[in-house]
Amino acid sequence: MKKFCLLFLLFTFTSLLKAQEDSTIFELDAVFIHENRLEIPFQKSSRNISVINRKALETTPARSLQEVLAFTPGVDVRQRGVGGVQADVGIRGGSFEQTLMLINGIKLSDPQTGHHMMNIPVPLSGIERVDILKGPASRIYGQNAYTGAINVITSLPEKIGLQAGIYGGDFGMRGGNVQLALPVGSYKQSLGMSHDASDGHWYNSDYKVTNVFYEGGLALGESQEIKAMVAFSDRTFGANGFYTSAFPDQWESIQTYLTSLSHTFDKDKLWINTRAYWRRNNDEFRLRRNEPSFFQNIHTTDVLALEVNGRYTSQLGTSGIGIEGRTEQIDSNNLGERDRTLFGVFAEHRVDFLTNGDFRAGIYSNYYSEYGWRHFPGAEAGYQLSDAFRLYGNVGVSFRIPTYTDLYYVGPTNIGNADLEPEKAINYEGGVKLRTGNWQAEAVYFNRHTNNLIEWARTDESQPWQPQNFNEVTFQGIETGFSYRLNRSTNTLSINEVSFSYNFIDANIIEREGKETRYALNALRHQVIAGIQASYREDWELTLKSRYIERMKLDPYFLIDARIDFNRMKTLGYFAECSNVTNADYIEAGTVQMPGRGFRAGVTFRMK
Repeated sequence: MKKFCLLFLLFTFTSLLKAQEDSTIFELDAVFIHENRLEIPFQKSSRNISVINRKALETTPARSLQEVLAFTPGVDVRQRGVGGVQADVGIRGGSFEQTLMLINGIKLSDPQTGHHMMNIPVPLSGIERVDILKGPASRIYGQNAYTGAINVITSLPEKIGLQAGIYGGDFGMRGGNVQLALPVGSYKQSLGMSHDASDGHWYNSDYKVTNVFYEGGLALGESQEIKAMVAFSDRTFGANGFYTSAFPDQWESIQTYLTSLSHTFDKDKLWINTRAYWRRNNDEFRLRRNEPSFFQNIHTTDVLALEVNGRYTSQLGTSGIGIEGRTEQIDSNNLGERDRTLFGVFAEHRVDFLTNGDFRAGIYSNYYSEYGWRHFPGAEAGYQLSDAFRLYGNVGVSFRIPTYTDLYYVGPTNIGNADLEPEKAINYEGGVKLRTGNWQAEAVYFNRHTNNLIEWARTDESQPWQPQNFNEVTFQGIETGFSYRLNRSTNTLSINEVSFSYNFIDANIIEREGKETRYALNALRHQVIAGIQASYREDWELTLKSRYIERMKLDPYFLIDARIDFNRMKTLGYFAECSNVTNADYIEAGTVQMPGRGFRAGVTFRMK
């Protein structure tokens, strides 16, 4: 299979050299960014936002959402293994604790640790699209949206349908998924299930991941709707090198439960959404896989929340208001039995000015039982210079409270710090967007000045890691990117899209004398992502993705991944993927050696 990957890549480049360019212009469908209150057209947003649509989710050479996100400019995905087992996701140099994950606007933050942030209980086949908001999002989503937010969006089906697939590949990889669309009259519902497993690419790296996701919605007349969501994820894996290299037999098993119920009223100029949700996470960790008595952590966290969000449109613009209440509890043999409560209020307003300009400002006021009241204002403005060019800028305050692991953990290689203070930062961003004909481009400068940055540190390798507050830390950088899209020709081999992005981050954090830091100085410094999509007639689709990653304290690496689809949208389809084509030697997180060149292939089935 290794030789197949090299032959596959050689065939790909040879074919592309012979491709004929199709210069037909097409317009993208209008995309609305759905926040918890305001709804803004993508092209009128005054933020740096990336959108991953359904086609990209299907054709990217990846087996999990984590792997798909790794091709997003400005997003740093540090995987421990593959297949979506566990990954830390940071934005603009932020740590995994500083990014907020959501499903349809529901927050997935875990009070135990941000390592559970990507325990997404939704099969990849059930995701409609993913919105990535870069920069401070506390004003929009509340605390912990420190450097950005990633919102996974699903949709309810209009028609009965079935999608399914199976695959297998190197390292004993195998898996399958089923996605059912089962609307009955005015009641729409979908059910998705997936299972992925592998024997592992090195010692003690086997895994099993199972996801089940159900969503239903009932229309109550023309202006009201009730939705319910139930989800479950089970992840069991060998964790060699995940948290320390001293114990290669680490093992972990995690079960995540999520349920929600919501009601939406939408009539004329008024929109109100009320929802309640519950998230439970069970986490069992062992330093020695087959000797739980040697060292074992068992944690159970529960998050219960109630939110009411609304917006009203008038001649003065669009106003949004929201209120939330949240309790976080943990029962742990290591961290103890603890709980805390949160209360938050949102308010914001958006107005147009001078025909082509818009301004938006708001504030989130938060009360935490441990830290009292905190306030997070923000504002953004944009001006449409022409149909093609848009200038924008924004400023905002972000905030993150320590997790229970930050505060109370006790282990042989990590010790918490109960005296930690919350993180706070002020953020600035300015950019320009270009959208004309086939072209889309964007250039952004950002600056994040942090007070009390929480960072794990130690004096030397013989000592355990312990979190500390670092004062006066500034992250700044630039993000640039473009894409050129073409209509697909039905008779020739043609290039449909070319994309390229470059991101640079600089951090002025200075390691204290005699101290070694763990996460902050491992942030991205240089990130280059390039992609090509091509097709032949109506049957064949080819996707090539490449990444150059250079972090502040790790060796740089270059990766190429490729995927070819045949009859992707037909009843019976086939695909083949080759990851790490150049067989690069690299590490993304911890001391986990990532896999070398690997091949996988599968079959898909659609019935609509």
